[in-house]
Amino acid sequence: MERGEMRKRHATGDMRQEMQNHSRRGLTIIEIVIAIALLAIITTVGLVIANPGKQLAKSRNTQRELHLQAILSAIRQNIADTSGGAFGCATGALPTSTKKMASGGGAGTYDIVPCLVPTYLPTMPFDPSASGAHYAGNSDYDSGYNVVRNASTTQVTVSAPSAELGATISITR
Repeated sequence: MERGEMRKRHATGDMRQEMQNHSRRGLTIIEIVIAIALLAIITTVGLVIANPGKQLAKSRNTQRELHLQAILSAIRQNIADTSGGAFGCATGALPTSTKKMASGGGAGTYDIVPCLVPTYLPTMPFDPSASGAHYAGNSDYDSGYNVVRNASTTQVTVSAPSAELGATISITR
Protein backbone atom coordinates (compact mmCIF):
# COMPACT_ATOMS: atom_id res chain seq x y z
CA MET A 1 0.00 0.00 0.00
CA GLU A 2 1.04 3.47 -0.66
CA ARG A 3 1.55 5.97 2.08
CA GLY A 4 -1.25 8.27 0.93
CA GLU A 5 -3.71 5.42 0.90
CA MET A 6 -2.65 4.36 4.39
CA ARG A 7 -3.05 7.89 5.65
CA LYS A 8 -6.50 8.07 4.13
CA ARG A 9 -7.58 4.81 5.80
CA HIS A 10 -6.00 5.87 9.04
CA ALA A 11 -7.76 9.27 8.94
CA THR A 12 -11.11 7.61 8.14
CA GLY A 13 -10.69 5.20 11.07
CA ASP A 14 -9.86 8.08 13.40
CA MET A 15 -12.95 9.96 12.26
CA ARG A 16 -15.16 6.95 12.87
CA GLN A 17 -13.66 6.46 16.29
CA GLU A 18 -14.06 10.16 17.07
CA MET A 19 -17.71 10.12 15.93
CA GLN A 20 -18.43 7.06 18.08
CA ASN A 21 -16.79 8.70 21.09
CA HIS A 22 -18.67 11.96 20.47
CA SER A 23 -22.07 10.23 20.36
CA ARG A 24 -21.46 8.55 23.74
CA ARG A 25 -20.58 11.71 25.65
CA GLY A 26 -24.11 12.75 26.74
CA LEU A 27 -27.68 11.58 27.13
CA THR A 28 -30.15 11.88 24.32
CA ILE A 29 -33.50 13.56 24.79
CA ILE A 30 -35.23 10.18 24.47
CA GLU A 31 -33.15 8.77 27.33
CA ILE A 32 -33.96 11.79 29.52
CA VAL A 33 -37.71 11.55 28.76
CA ILE A 34 -37.72 7.81 29.55
CA ALA A 35 -35.88 8.41 32.84
CA ILE A 36 -38.35 11.15 33.87
CA ALA A 37 -41.33 8.97 32.92
CA LEU A 38 -40.00 6.05 34.98
CA LEU A 39 -39.37 8.35 37.93
CA ALA A 40 -42.93 9.71 37.70
CA ILE A 41 -44.40 6.19 37.56
CA ILE A 42 -42.37 5.01 40.56
CA THR A 43 -43.32 8.13 42.57
CA THR A 44 -47.02 7.70 41.75
CA VAL A 45 -46.98 4.04 42.75
CA GLY A 46 -45.19 4.93 45.99
CA LEU A 47 -47.76 7.58 46.88
CA VAL A 48 -50.68 5.27 46.13
CA ILE A 49 -49.17 2.52 48.26
CA ALA A 50 -48.25 4.87 51.14
CA ASN A 51 -51.63 6.71 51.08
CA PRO A 52 -50.52 9.62 53.26
CA GLY A 53 -54.09 10.72 54.06
CA LYS A 54 -54.92 7.34 55.55
CA GLN A 55 -51.63 7.23 57.44
CA LEU A 56 -52.29 10.66 58.97
CA ALA A 57 -55.82 9.62 59.98
CA LYS A 58 -54.42 6.48 61.64
CA SER A 59 -51.89 8.66 63.45
CA ARG A 60 -54.62 10.99 64.75
CA ASN A 61 -56.65 7.97 65.91
CA THR A 62 -53.62 6.69 67.81
CA GLN A 63 -53.22 10.12 69.39
CA ARG A 64 -56.90 10.06 70.41
CA GLU A 65 -56.47 6.66 72.04
CA LEU A 66 -53.45 7.87 74.00
CA HIS A 67 -55.38 10.94 75.13
CA LEU A 68 -58.28 8.79 76.35
CA GLN A 69 -55.89 6.52 78.24
CA ALA A 70 -54.33 9.56 79.95
CA ILE A 71 -57.73 11.01 80.87
CA LEU A 72 -59.03 7.71 82.19
CA SER A 73 -55.84 7.16 84.21
CA ALA A 74 -56.23 10.63 85.74
CA ILE A 75 -59.87 9.87 86.63
CA ARG A 76 -58.83 6.56 88.21
CA GLN A 77 -56.07 8.32 90.20
CA ASN A 78 -58.61 10.88 91.44
CA ILE A 79 -60.94 8.08 92.53
CA ALA A 80 -58.07 6.26 94.28
CA ASP A 81 -57.08 9.44 96.14
CA THR A 82 -60.64 10.14 97.33
CA SER A 83 -61.91 8.40 100.42
CA GLY A 84 -64.92 6.25 99.68
CA GLY A 85 -63.81 5.43 96.13
CA ALA A 86 -65.90 8.14 94.45
CA PHE A 87 -64.72 10.73 91.95
CA GLY A 88 -63.86 13.85 93.90
CA CYS A 89 -64.76 17.03 92.09
CA ALA A 90 -66.44 20.34 92.86
CA THR A 91 -68.31 19.94 89.56
CA GLY A 92 -70.04 16.90 91.01
CA ALA A 93 -70.08 13.19 90.31
CA LEU A 94 -69.22 11.86 86.90
CA PRO A 95 -72.28 11.97 84.64
CA THR A 96 -74.36 8.84 84.11
CA SER A 97 -75.30 9.97 80.60
CA THR A 98 -72.70 10.71 77.93
CA LYS A 99 -71.40 14.28 78.12
CA LYS A 100 -68.64 16.16 76.34
CA MET A 101 -65.73 17.19 78.56
CA ALA A 102 -65.74 20.97 78.08
CA SER A 103 -65.91 24.22 80.02
CA GLY A 104 -69.04 26.32 80.18
CA GLY A 105 -71.36 24.02 82.09
CA GLY A 106 -73.88 23.64 79.27
CA ALA A 107 -76.47 20.85 79.28
CA GLY A 108 -74.37 18.48 77.17
CA THR A 109 -71.04 19.18 78.87
CA TYR A 110 -69.19 18.16 82.02
CA ASP A 111 -66.44 20.46 83.34
CA ILE A 112 -63.84 17.90 84.36
CA VAL A 113 -60.63 19.94 84.05
CA PRO A 114 -60.68 21.52 87.55
CA CYS A 115 -60.74 17.98 88.94
CA LEU A 116 -57.77 16.72 86.90
CA VAL A 117 -55.47 19.61 85.90
CA PRO A 118 -52.79 20.16 87.23
CA THR A 119 -52.92 17.46 89.92
CA TYR A 120 -53.31 14.45 87.60
CA LEU A 121 -52.65 15.92 84.13
CA PRO A 122 -50.38 18.84 83.15
CA THR A 123 -52.97 20.06 80.59
CA MET A 124 -56.22 18.69 79.22
CA PRO A 125 -55.69 16.68 76.05
CA PHE A 126 -58.05 17.51 73.19
CA ASP A 127 -59.05 15.84 69.93
CA PRO A 128 -56.53 16.69 67.19
CA SER A 129 -59.16 17.42 64.54
CA ALA A 130 -62.60 17.77 66.17
CA SER A 131 -64.33 21.02 65.36
CA GLY A 132 -63.89 23.48 68.22
CA ALA A 133 -61.59 21.26 70.27
CA HIS A 134 -58.98 23.30 72.13
CA TYR A 135 -57.34 23.92 75.49
CA ALA A 136 -56.59 27.55 76.37
CA GLY A 137 -56.75 27.02 80.11
CA ASN A 138 -58.84 25.43 82.85
CA SER A 139 -61.73 27.81 82.23
CA ASP A 140 -61.60 27.72 78.41
CA TYR A 141 -61.42 24.29 76.84
CA ASP A 142 -63.32 21.76 74.75
CA SER A 143 -61.66 18.34 74.75
CA GLY A 144 -63.81 16.93 71.97
CA TYR A 145 -64.02 13.75 74.07
CA ASN A 146 -66.95 12.27 76.00
CA VAL A 147 -67.23 10.77 79.48
CA VAL A 148 -69.90 8.63 81.13
CA ARG A 149 -70.13 6.53 84.30
CA ASN A 150 -72.26 3.40 84.42
CA ALA A 151 -74.55 3.90 87.42
CA SER A 152 -74.76 0.20 88.30
CA THR A 153 -71.17 -0.95 87.69
CA THR A 154 -69.50 2.42 88.35
CA GLN A 155 -67.22 1.79 85.36
CA VAL A 156 -66.09 4.94 83.59
CA THR A 157 -66.02 5.17 79.78
CA VAL A 158 -64.22 7.85 77.80
CA SER A 159 -64.68 8.04 74.04
CA ALA A 160 -63.63 9.96 70.95
CA PRO A 161 -66.71 10.66 68.82
CA SER A 162 -64.64 12.29 66.05
CA ALA A 163 -62.50 9.21 65.35
CA GLU A 164 -61.60 8.80 61.69
CA LEU A 165 -61.70 5.91 59.20
CA GLY A 166 -64.90 4.59 60.77
CA ALA A 167 -63.06 3.67 63.97
CA THR A 168 -64.76 3.53 67.35
CA ILE A 169 -62.36 4.68 70.04
CA SER A 170 -63.66 4.08 73.53
CA ILE A 171 -62.02 2.89 76.75
CA THR A 172 -63.89 1.55 79.78
CA ARG A 173 -62.48 0.75 83.22
